Amino acid sequence: MNALELKDVRKSFGKSEIIRGANLTVAKGERVAVIGPNGAGKSTLFNLVSGRFGISSGDICLNGNSISGLKPYEINRLGLSRSFQISNLFVNLSVYENLRCAVLWAMGYRYSFWQRLNGLRDAHERAEQVLEQIGLQRQRKVLAGVLTYAEQRALEIGITIAGGADVILLDEPTAGMSRSESDAAVELIRKVTVGKSLVMVEHDMSVVFGLADKIAVLVYGEVIACDTPANIRSNAAVQAAYLGQEVHA
Repeated sequence: MNALELKDVRKSFGKSEIIRGANLTVAKGERVAVIGPNGAGKSTLFNLVSGRFGISSGDICLNGNSISGLKPYEINRLGLSRSFQISNLFVNLSVYENLRCAVLWAMGYRYSFWQRLNGLRDAHERAEQVLEQIGLQRQRKVLAGVLTYAEQRALEIGITIAGGADVILLDEPTAGMSRSESDAAVELIRKVTVGKSLVMVEHDMSVVFGLADKIAVLVYGEVIACDTPANIRSNAAVQAAYLGQEVHA
């Protein structure tokens, strides 16, 4: 059984067809990078998989079950979590409080006005575990809004994995980072996604070729190739459509 599968997925906005019969398979434990030129439909594809947009036709399956038509929170509760291009944090809560919010529903806690959060020992332990994974122990009491940009991205990755989802979608996780920050982010992503399935949109080719098991190339709403980094490097159609001479750098 595959972790994620897109079957002839299409999405139109009015008369404009953005995703044109996309097919993609992600095996369990596999890391797949989705690349493509601006306007190829990468963010739209992520929004379809996570339920933010509804598909026009086709089907999307998570762990063998169709999730087409489900709401984002329903898809999340079935084991898929995503990050966004722009940091999406509770800026007036601390790093620790952000992580604790992320673990509550996954651990079975529902909305309650009479239960004190400080008494939820298992939620506290899980938040502390993720805090250690992302290396922000020293900033645990710092408000998320005053973290550095790289720290905010690390916290967002922590929030994405905190609920225990086994399929992770990361949308441009290293965008805007320096080379050293990007290298640190790659190591963090590699560490926290062990045993999970990862799909990421990324423009930095050094990140893509250094992290992905497979690379899916999206051009004009279609996946024109999905293969190992070595095969993508030598794929003439990919070079012509997107990578050009950059692939040989």
